[in-house]
Amino acid sequence: MAKRRARTNKKRGRRSPPPKVFVYHGNHERYCKLVREHCPGVDVVGGHGPEALERHMPEADVVIAPTFPLDILPRARRLRWIQCTNAGIDFLVPARNRLKHVAVTNAGGIHGPVMADYVMAALVMLQWDFPRNFREQQARIWKAREFDPLAEKTIGIVGLGAIGRAIAERAKSAGMTVLGTKRRAGSVKAVDRVFRPNQMRNMLALSDFVVLVVPSTPETKALIGKGELAAMKRTAFLINVARGSIVDERALAMALKAKTIAGACLDVFEQEPLPAESPLWGLDNVIVTPHISGNPSRYAARVVDIFADNMKRWRTGRPFRNLVDLKRGY
Repeated sequence: MAKRRARTNKKRGRRSPPPKVFVYHGNHERYCKLVREHCPGVDVVGGHGPEALERHMPEADVVIAPTFPLDILPRARRLRWIQCTNAGIDFLVPARNRLKHVAVTNAGGIHGPVMADYVMAALVMLQWDFPRNFREQQARIWKAREFDPLAEKTIGIVGLGAIGRAIAERAKSAGMTVLGTKRRAGSVKAVDRVFRPNQMRNMLALSDFVVLVVPSTPETKALIGKGELAAMKRTAFLINVARGSIVDERALAMALKAKTIAGACLDVFEQEPLPAESPLWGLDNVIVTPHISGNPSRYAARVVDIFADNMKRWRTGRPFRNLVDLKRGY
C-alpha cells in the first residue's frame, strides 16, 4: 500500500511533506540553527519546558533531546525517531515497550577522546595527590614526597565500549597494565586481560585505579557497592565518569571516610547538582567535578553532524548510525 501511494504521489507530482523535527533542549536555538544549515528542507521547531512539549511533541516525527518526560509519549503518535544528545539513553529504558516502533539513536562517538583526557588527568591528580598539594600551597607548606610512576600501575576499566576502549589506549600509552570487563568474550586492543562481568571483583582486587564507564541500566544500578569497594586495594582509587546510579553513594562515602580505598574522582552523582549537604564535598581524598568529563567543545555541532548523517540515512532507507538497542539499554 505504501509503495502504491508513493507511486501515485509521484505521478501527480506530489512530494511527501518534510519530516517535522522538534528540538527539546535548553539550547534549542543553537540546535535548530545547525539543523536548518545541515538538513535543508526539514521542518524544525524548538523549545523547552512543559508548554513547548505539549505544543510540539504531538506533531513531531523526530525529536532531538537530552531527555524529556515520558508521560508525553501517549500523545506523540507521529514519533518515529529520537535522536538523544547524550550517549546514555537510560531515561527511555522504562518506556521501551512503548517505543517498539521508534528508532533511538545517541551521540556515541563524540565523548571518547575528551573523556579519555579527563580520566588520564584524574589518574595523575590522584596518583600525585594534587588535592593535598593544593591545600599545602594555600598554607604555604613545602613538603616533598615520592610517587610511583603510572607505568607501574594497573587500571581496571568497568565497561569496554567506545569510551572504555579510548581510555584503555591512553592508559596503555602511559605504560600501564590495562584490565577491563566486557559482556562478550574476546580480546580488546590495548587491554591486557578481559574479564566477564561476573569476574569483576577479581579485576577490582588487581587494580590500582578503577574507572567506571558502563551505561546506566537496571542491571548496573548500584553495581559498585560495599562488597565491591571492599574487594579493591586500600591503596586504590575509583574514577566514575559513567552515571551516579552505578555506585552506592552512601557505601562509597563510608569507604572513603574509613580509607577502605585511597580516594576517588567523581564526575557523576546520584543527584545532580550534588547537594550541598553531601559528605563527598568535604572529604580530602575526593575530587568532585560537575559532570564535565563528556563535554567536548562544539558539542551541539558534533551532535548535529551525527543527526544530519542519520537524516540522510533515514530518507534513503539505510541503517541508522548509533542505533540504540533499548532492550539492552545502550
